[in-house]
Amino acid sequence: MAETQTASRQITDEVTSWPGIEAGPGSRGEFAFKLDGKEIGHLHGDHAAHFFFPKDVWEDLKAQGRIGPHPVFPDKQGPAARRIENAQDVRDVIELMRLNYDRVAARKAPPAQAA
Repeated sequence: MAETQTASRQITDEVTSWPGIEAGPGSRGEFAFKLDGKEIGHLHGDHAAHFFFPKDVWEDLKAQGRIGPHPVFPDKQGPAARRIENAQDVRDVIELMRLNYDRVAARKAPPAQAA
């Protein structure tokens, strides 16, 4: 009989497979994912993920219905939350983490050399 993984285990397994990701518990009960010390998102158990996005990205994601307000900062653009209720939510949380991962990784990439 196959064992079903929890949402947090599925997300953790995928996100920690990306180069440079460090993961571990934080000081407020969250489980955070970081690249070069910059958090790309964190989980609160199997039911919620929290992120921080630049305002323009936040606006686009909010308009698409992919994120909602962060419970601690409900009136601010940037902090965001995503409920995790089903397999599609797990996939989207992974995609949102990847969006932040790619942004952080792009900032640390060396500038392209002129030919």
